[in-house]
Amino acid sequence: MFSIVIPTWNNLSYIQLCVESIRKNSAHPHQVILHINDGSDGTLAWAKAEQIDYTHTNDNAGICVAVNQAAALATQNYIVYMNDDMYVLPNWDSELIKEIKALPDDNFMFSSTMIEPTDHQNPCVIVHNFGTDLASFREADLLSQYASLPKADWNGSAWPPTIVHRKYWHIVGGYSIELSPGMSSDDDFAMKMWMAGCRIFKGIAASRVYHFQAKSTQRIIKNDGRKQFLMKWGINQSTFNKHYLKRGTTYTRPLQEPDASTLKVERFRAWLKRKMM
Repeated sequence: MFSIVIPTWNNLSYIQLCVESIRKNSAHPHQVILHINDGSDGTLAWAKAEQIDYTHTNDNAGICVAVNQAAALATQNYIVYMNDDMYVLPNWDSELIKEIKALPDDNFMFSSTMIEPTDHQNPCVIVHNFGTDLASFREADLLSQYASLPKADWNGSAWPPTIVHRKYWHIVGGYSIELSPGMSSDDDFAMKMWMAGCRIFKGIAASRVYHFQAKSTQRIIKNDGRKQFLMKWGINQSTFNKHYLKRGTTYTRPLQEPDASTLKVERFRAWLKRKMM
């Protein structure tokens, strides 16, 4: 049903748990495609032994190159981008399929809803600690409690796990490699979907994953994604999230064009910021 693209960088224990959860908790069979950065920790050998589809680079290629390479192997109509430190919960996929079937066309961007152990004031996630790493992971408690944690559908889908139709992945050109290794690439991809006419950026509350927040980004030299987003699109990321995506607000209907007068002020502020750089 889905082609699930997962970049991983010497994170063997987490990617093993992630793939195990997909196999165990999905209602339908899916194609899993890894992009293995380096893989000398055993990830490459494990993927071969498990006969999992994969692409590979000798060094860390970053998120944008990784997901684009892996997505080139997609055989299904819907591409899911997922992190390697995620654990999918039962029926995560059937809830997405139900939402897809209710739409008149394929111009949408959905996210599953993350449950995270640490509160970072993100209105799109559910905060509940079932373990901050594999050693402290309380899988049985998670499986018995996850469905009872309150959450409504929300606006602003851009973070993984995301799902788009393969047609639109190719229309917008995948993830922008000029943003490698990947800071702000999620919002950039969402903006490209917006430019392609998408107005449904919906976080699906009933489709849930646990996210350990084991950040590979702590091991890399980061690009200045906020500056790149501003220079590329002429607005700040905060403007895009607040006035376009309305990120974190309760979903009620497809998004509308931003208020013209508000957007004019925000674009002027962005212009001044660019002139000062």
